[in-house]
Amino acid sequence: MKKGIKRRVHSNEKGDERQSVKAKRKGVKQESGAYAIGVDIGGTFTDIVAYGGASGRVSAAKVLTDYEDLARGVMAGIRQVIEESRIEPAWVTRVIHGTTLVTNSLIERRGAKTALIVTRGFGDVLEMGRESRYDIYDIDIELPAPIVPRELVFEVAERLDHRGEVVTPLDEPGIDALVAKLREAQVQSVAVCLLHSYASAIHERRIAEILAARLPEVSVSVSSDVMPDLREYERASTTAANAYVRPVVRGYLDRLRSALHDLGVQSQLSIMTSDGGVVDVETAARFPVRLAESGPAGGATAASYLGTAAGAPNVIAYDMGGTTAKICVIESGKPLKATSFEFGRVYRFAKGSGLPLQIPAIEMIEIGAGGGSVAHVNELDMLQIGPESANASPGPACYGLGGTRATVSDADLVLGYLAAESFLGGAMRLDIECARTAIEKAVAKPLGMSVEEAAYAIHRVVNANMARAAKVHCLEHGKDPRQFALFAYGGAGPVHAYGVAELLGITDLIYPMRAGVMSALGFLVAEPSFEVLHGRIGSLFESDLAARNRMLAEMEHEAARVVRNSVPGAKRLTVSREVAVRYEGQSYELYVPFSNRSLDARMLKRIARDFTAVYATRYHALVEQSRLESVRWRVRVTAKDGCREPELKPPRAAGTKALKAKRNVYVPEAGRFVSCPVYDRYALPLGTSFSGPVIIEEPESTVYVGPGANALVAQRGDLRVAMKAAARSTRKVSSEKKTAIRIG
Repeated sequence: MKKGIKRRVHSNEKGDERQSVKAKRKGVKQESGAYAIGVDIGGTFTDIVAYGGASGRVSAAKVLTDYEDLARGVMAGIRQVIEESRIEPAWVTRVIHGTTLVTNSLIERRGAKTALIVTRGFGDVLEMGRESRYDIYDIDIELPAPIVPRELVFEVAERLDHRGEVVTPLDEPGIDALVAKLREAQVQSVAVCLLHSYASAIHERRIAEILAARLPEVSVSVSSDVMPDLREYERASTTAANAYVRPVVRGYLDRLRSALHDLGVQSQLSIMTSDGGVVDVETAARFPVRLAESGPAGGATAASYLGTAAGAPNVIAYDMGGTTAKICVIESGKPLKATSFEFGRVYRFAKGSGLPLQIPAIEMIEIGAGGGSVAHVNELDMLQIGPESANASPGPACYGLGGTRATVSDADLVLGYLAAESFLGGAMRLDIECARTAIEKAVAKPLGMSVEEAAYAIHRVVNANMARAAKVHCLEHGKDPRQFALFAYGGAGPVHAYGVAELLGITDLIYPMRAGVMSALGFLVAEPSFEVLHGRIGSLFESDLAARNRMLAEMEHEAARVVRNSVPGAKRLTVSREVAVRYEGQSYELYVPFSNRSLDARMLKRIARDFTAVYATRYHALVEQSRLESVRWRVRVTAKDGCREPELKPPRAAGTKALKAKRNVYVPEAGRFVSCPVYDRYALPLGTSFSGPVIIEEPESTVYVGPGANALVAQRGDLRVAMKAAARSTRKVSSEKKTAIRIG
């Protein structure tokens, strides 16, 4: 057995798992009740959170992500958490899952062999893209390769106009000839994206019917179902991506459901979507492209929920895990939303260098800056961090699992921010000598500095990378980061948040309890919801209101059907509606919410007034023109059944001391290592206050608070940190219930 994380042996025989689990808990008092389990597969760790029982207490586990079999890794984590929490599998009533499987399959090109069917004359739609260059001065520009190669793009004779009316009937005999080509090419999945199919699905549906009858073993995705929106390149790219990963995701979800059943968990498996909703497994398997950002969406959902509960509805959610860092702006308790994003960017910050996915998603920026991000000296003799990651296998050098490359985690260990003996609550012992050796070889010697200097350089550069990404993200949305609190989570986020906040000028930091498993926790507090979108361009004031009202009613019915499948028996459903509006002649639009009542002339006038206000706020200007266009309509249905607030703090044995030890930690302000107190976060009473520099540890993450900052253990266990001259932050937490306890 390799040195590093403690392994647990589980039965691999079907039918033995339930008996094995029960035997390990035999004779132990258990807390019965309904439990929900959240599962988040990250690039380095898979996080499992169980929540429920009589107390609503949260239990958590982290296991290394099993890249050979993701379902096997998930089940190992679920078995661990139910054994340690003394939960019977039959008590589990919900399992909510988010995964990076879709994104990884797209980036690493590990999907099914896929063909694309398009309208005759549009066979180059993926190759041509937007016909623009993201860097007009780069003569050797590198472009991302389309998901479907040109030789597997097939054209059919048909044509609809932009109103959905038939111009050229579908050539059905041509489809019969195409079937032979698909069979000869041995494709596993087919994407169908016809021109103007967002206006009418008649031809796409007929092609799908023919393929289902002639090639029943082949998966078929049609753009009018996946994303019926304008702009054929984005729609084709999204539909192709959906078809590409659909067989992979279906196989994975089937294996996971079977493994849960064998364990004795009979509850329905639900899946997190990229926009923070929760859907049933059948919907997820049908539209897997909507899961692309499901893991980060869980973290943003948790940040929104817990930030609002802590009295801070305006936060920058900062999630740093083992592989990447994600940043999301949350305003008035709601994360910013987007209708599209890119994956597989050739250059990290170059918009347009990736492939587009036109799906509803939480707006965030992601960079390759995690605990496992590899540090090296590039050809210009400059220190570079990431985007390459050591992942879970072999992992950072300090994991002791065979990795030899220097990473951010190795630097944090050398600097004293992490402890070798208490990482993951002691379940994993880190090797500081391996970390020092890796840093010396990769960074210290090439740059002519000591190991400690090199370690701090790694720490400082990765902080600067994340702060720069946050500034760019805020600037793109017209936000000033100094007006927000920094809500830090993820396994590595609390270690780096203090340094990132300094660079951003943020003075109010929030460290939630259970920060290391925040995405999995977010799945449990997320509301089941589904969004349906319909693209249709025309005058906002067009006269056929009856047709528009029928369209909206159908969209609401479809969204409600998905939500009821996800939450059988759901009673409290709420509906929200938005329309994308623009001035005639413009290329981009802004969303305006509107009432759930039937559309009429008065409501359209209100939409026009609201759009003008939104436009003026966003661009600080008005257009002297009265003609408005509606571009797309979207309807979201949400189940508002609510959930009990989770109890994040685990029980501690009587007499457990808050002060664990002291250790030498590198303090940049002092320019040297300083002996700092190390506290057990779970043993700190509410109202405890102290000043930095200090280290606060919990099993899933570690918080570093620098000098000059004041920290308070606020209600619900949140650690509120006010940095230098942070009078505003101090006032925010002054109303929290305090005790006479003061430490440090």
